[in-house]
Amino acid sequence: MASMPDWGTLPRMLRDQAERHPDATAVVEGGARVTMSELRSRAAEVARGLIALGVEPGDRVAIWGSNSASWVRHALGVWDAGAVLVPLSARYKGIEAAQLIARTGVKVVIVGDPPLARLLPPLDDGVTVRAAGGLDPAGVTVRAGEERALAVGPDDLCEIMSTSGTTGTPKGVMLDHAQVLRGYWDWSEIVTLDEHDRYPVIAPFNHGFGLNAGLVACLMRRATMVPIPVFSPDALMSLISTEKVTILAGPPTLFARILDELDRADRDVSSLRVAICGAASVPAALITRLVERVGLERMINAYGLMEGTVVSMTRAGDPIEVIANTTGRAVPGIEVKIVDDDGKEVAPGLRGEILQRGYGVMRGYWDEPARTAEVVDADGWLHTGDVGVLDEAGNLAIVDRKKELYIVNGFNVSPAEVESLLLREGSLAQAAVVGVPDAVSGESGVAYVVPRPGAQVTAGTLLSWAKANMSNYKVPKRVEVVEALPVNVNGKIDKLALRARAATG
Repeated sequence: MASMPDWGTLPRMLRDQAERHPDATAVVEGGARVTMSELRSRAAEVARGLIALGVEPGDRVAIWGSNSASWVRHALGVWDAGAVLVPLSARYKGIEAAQLIARTGVKVVIVGDPPLARLLPPLDDGVTVRAAGGLDPAGVTVRAGEERALAVGPDDLCEIMSTSGTTGTPKGVMLDHAQVLRGYWDWSEIVTLDEHDRYPVIAPFNHGFGLNAGLVACLMRRATMVPIPVFSPDALMSLISTEKVTILAGPPTLFARILDELDRADRDVSSLRVAICGAASVPAALITRLVERVGLERMINAYGLMEGTVVSMTRAGDPIEVIANTTGRAVPGIEVKIVDDDGKEVAPGLRGEILQRGYGVMRGYWDEPARTAEVVDADGWLHTGDVGVLDEAGNLAIVDRKKELYIVNGFNVSPAEVESLLLREGSLAQAAVVGVPDAVSGESGVAYVVPRPGAQVTAGTLLSWAKANMSNYKVPKRVEVVEALPVNVNGKIDKLALRARAATG
């Protein structure tokens, strides 16, 4: 692998790229292009605006909005200011955003989509809300901004990413500058991402894949980034044709929909050369069709998680069977092993929990040392909660999830979090959510709810409330109103019984 330049931090990486390649196109949005030098100067202006608001090194700054060139500029400005980025999902409703803002002690919230600001409930007095583009750098010199950016160290936190948990409360994953740069430099090297590529970033920037394998990777490799605020198959097909897109990343359903569009109309997608899936079983027939119909050079399967950045990837020359059924071998600097319920390593071919160790393991969960200790042991092994199998060649297959999380269109959903949100509606005594297979979204949620005494609850009204108060991927696809929930011998809700019921329902 080519060695990464000695950047150390994201601000230094941006400055090096802007100085060496000032006219390289960094971002394309609509008909506008932003060069590296323009991006650097605009990010520095954002940083001075944050400093003028009193943001100090290590303070948390949230960005709430859809993928856009403005989002990119403001994220880089947060890092230039020495602050820690807390991305908020554009799908969040007010309750969800306010919870994460309070939990991470955010000092400033930058709202990229103006209508979102109206959703926020009252925040603590110490939180400042500003519209994107509304930061005033007056009073802060360019020199002061540069000194702040260059003072950032490799071990300083760069982001706190929200990840679903099984306790009902999402956790904040802490990552530093050095591990993000290392992880996604190596990811980009395996993907062969370079300055000739045009890469639409479909995954939202609040997600690790969109922010790190999208925004950061593009800047490190000078690939042209095309932020996608809202995905639509038809619009993506037009974009591939007009912008000569070369790299595409997403779940298998994304590529299946592209093939469906190709079957309906003759589109020019010949520019595509690499497709990347994430930790999913990819039908071999789909890979074959993509290679034959689209002319792909490579299909890559990969596995990563918020707490562990990049874990494993398939490589050039891997046969279709390996790409379809595994996520490849561990990336450089990362160890992977499979253990049984007693923590003992199992032989190749046997199932067990996936453990990971190396530079990519998170610094911990924000302000939650006890929960950190539950997943990162004394020897530095991250207990992923995913169940996998390693073959003799070291290829890792993800076969199940030890945790209850399910995945809707590529987004992790915590049943406990959805249950907690449903109970806020006010008419429920209990709620239990399980994930079931779904032909369209991969998996979907089914909610079983018990009304409070005297309350009138219907599936329709509860779903309407959920759509108004939850991110769309968290909204259960189906709600069943029941008199009581099944319990096991320990008196806990019997999720196995509910899954069986949901599968037949």
